[in-house]
Amino acid sequence: MTAYWISTYKEIIDEAKLAAYAKLAGPALVGAGGTFLARGLPEQIYEAGELTRTVLIQFASVEQARSAHDSAEYQQALAALDGGAVRDLRIVPGAA
Repeated sequence: MTAYWISTYKEIIDEAKLAAYAKLAGPALVGAGGTFLARGLPEQIYEAGELTRTVLIQFASVEQARSAHDSAEYQQALAALDGGAVRDLRIVPGAA
């Protein structure tokens, strides 16, 4: 079952660290089978929505998304981020 990696950036603390993270994270996640579907600021928000950077990545399964997160390549990206942002990251299974 398809799974979605959803990451929202509550606060960006260090732009340089975020750039270093992005340089490593994109290739690591694509290499692990992810497909970027959306990334950036919302064009419209409703209800209790927040104007925060959001990233949506599709994986073939929850297990594949977990493996991508736990991979050595992605862990290097997280090390580069090193507190440069406060994020909410979740993996959500697709609807059946």
